[in-house]
Amino acid sequence: MQSAVLSRNAVRPFAHPNDLDRKRIERSLQARKRYRYVTPQVVTTVGGYRIESPCCSRNIDKDGGVVDVALLLHDPDGARWELFRKDHVTGLWHLDSTHDRLPMALERLNVDPQRTFWQ
Repeated sequence: MQSAVLSRNAVRPFAHPNDLDRKRIERSLQARKRYRYVTPQVVTTVGGYRIESPCCSRNIDKDGGVVDVALLLHDPDGARWELFRKDHVTGLWHLDSTHDRLPMALERLNVDPQRTFWQ
């Protein structure tokens, strides 16, 4: 007698990026404390979202071009959000903090007391 074998697909689809969370991030950025006079963009990337904005302070880009502000990646195994800040001198992303929920990560990004994101 033959027996049936259930096979599970080992590849799991990414839950992020998705349009719903991208819009949530865009709405949340309206409550940020710094550089409220520029309009940041939320760009999707594999596993998350990259936030970029015109550099109105001229600290990073003397011409006022668009610079990276933050990277939000979702860890599906740990079900946590990783918030990265950009080191503009080296061009590398550095882990700033991890959060159980997206709103917690966005609050950290929006308050930014040490100006590590909104430079």
